[in-house]
Amino acid sequence: MDTPRASWRITTHDWASTVDLDHLEHIRQNLAVFAPGGLRHLVLEVVAYAADEAECSNSGHCRITLHSDGSVTIADDGRGTDTRLDEHGQVVKKPVMATKDLRFFDHPDAPPLPDTHPRRGMSVVAALSTWLVHTNRRRNGSWTQRYEHGIPTTDLEPITDDGTTGTAVHFLPDEPLRAAHDLTADDLARLAAAWPQLSFEIDHWRTA
Repeated sequence: MDTPRASWRITTHDWASTVDLDHLEHIRQNLAVFAPGGLRHLVLEVVAYAADEAECSNSGHCRITLHSDGSVTIADDGRGTDTRLDEHGQVVKKPVMATKDLRFFDHPDAPPLPDTHPRRGMSVVAALSTWLVHTNRRRNGSWTQRYEHGIPTTDLEPITDDGTTGTAVHFLPDEPLRAAHDLTADDLARLAAAWPQLSFEIDHWRTA
């Protein structure tokens, strides 16, 4: 794109912002509000983005892996998170993990997820995870980045293209969410039926 980042049109997130520390802390201080039902809700927040991608192309596939260490990986075959070049030639990924999703977070009529609780955005998952690794594959390049409680701890690290596109989010929820989970593969399959355009593959407690 090679144009000033501040001039990029705001759709779902503000491109001019990289990390909103106050926003992330607000989530962490209100766990019961933003993660009702615990791990189940965090998984649905991530899957909702895969469903967005599937809706754009009329179909999509999502793989959910529940690892033995309590972490979760959710991978889809969509277009990948929007990534652009700024006026300095630097790669910039849409700040989905560390800033508000402007469509949902403060919106009184945010759409409900299949657990009936409002959708708030991916930053909820990042803020409430001890660590999160976002792997992003797009036609214009592939990168991975690590976060701790929503704060980037690495830059975008290029990875080898494999001819595919899509997003993989691997996260370890904070201990209170792991300790209280009641998530089962059958439960996920039932909830996922709310997104018929998205096919699912679920690995339950596979070794990490």
